[in-house]
Amino acid sequence: MAEHKPRNYLLPGGVSRYGRSAMFRRKALYKRKKTGVKKTEKPVERFQTKQVRGDKNGGSRKVAVVRRTRYYPTEDVPRPLKNRKVNHPTRLRSSIKPGTVLIVLAGIHRGKRVVFLKQLPSGLLLVTGPYLVNGCPLRRLDQTYVIATQARVDLGAFNVPEKFTDAYFRREKKTRKSKNEGEMFEQTQQVFKASDERKADQKAIDKAILVAVKNVPQLLFYLRARFTLHKGQYPHAMAF
Repeated sequence: MAEHKPRNYLLPGGVSRYGRSAMFRRKALYKRKKTGVKKTEKPVERFQTKQVRGDKNGGSRKVAVVRRTRYYPTEDVPRPLKNRKVNHPTRLRSSIKPGTVLIVLAGIHRGKRVVFLKQLPSGLLLVTGPYLVNGCPLRRLDQTYVIATQARVDLGAFNVPEKFTDAYFRREKKTRKSKNEGEMFEQTQQVFKASDERKADQKAIDKAILVAVKNVPQLLFYLRARFTLHKGQYPHAMAF
């Protein structure tokens, strides 16, 4: 007796010989009658009868079960859509720890090597050059645009002050003054100037970090040098 072979079998690689629509046609499932119990929906009553007192009021009256609103806005008011997105805290890479030397890949300080201090609540990284070494001040960076190296600065018992938050780096919005006809075509570029408080904080941070940097030989020159690629050098083949 020949071995029974199923209608649908697996091909090498675990793929079925026939798809779902092909098997639906081969089994002639379209000829079968669909049997099922239909849901009986009760008719929803829109009006209800209420008894009304008085000889001249008819005795009863139909009243709507759900009253319609009497207020209609004169203009279309946009309603905010429901958003179930939850902002989870950004996870810090395992290769980035306090004191790790990072290579900046984007921005005005790209190519510079900076020291990582801590992660802010927004997920951004707080880094410093230090400023006296390579001109990079205290600033925030996204960990997407940095390369973590194996070089580290032993910060020891140094703790970053709690006042360094995202609000600390937020710039104040200045109100624009109305210009006259003569000043309308004049292009005035606003240049950011650090406050005295920020300069004092920069000096305090750099003083503590420079002591740790000088304890490691050649680390001061490593932070000063810019990261560059020459012909035949590929970042994915390098060990930082």
